[in-house]
Amino acid sequence: MKLIQILKVAVIPVLTVLSLLSASNKVLADYLTSQGIGGNSRYELWSSDDNSHYYLKVWSSEASPNSDPYFTSRAFTSTGEALIYFDCKYADKNLPECPNVQW
Repeated sequence: MKLIQILKVAVIPVLTVLSLLSASNKVLADYLTSQGIGGNSRYELWSSDDNSHYYLKVWSSEASPNSDPYFTSRAFTSTGEALIYFDCKYADKNLPECPNVQW
């Protein structure tokens, strides 16, 4: 009976702390948010696990689905910002949000 009490008091808290430490060291993984085509390009929009940043991978619309992207963007703070960038830079859309300067 004493052994069970010792296990409850000593071992379980230690195991709990170790499991919490190992969980906090897991690497954040990016995941695919959306994909689409515009102009002569296609894109994939990727997001971090915590949705703190987004980035685009861009291919020619004729490129193989398994090929490496010819462009991977800087990090954006929102999906809207990333998609406006794609529309203005690659889909040749003339949106009010498009800057008059080169990206």
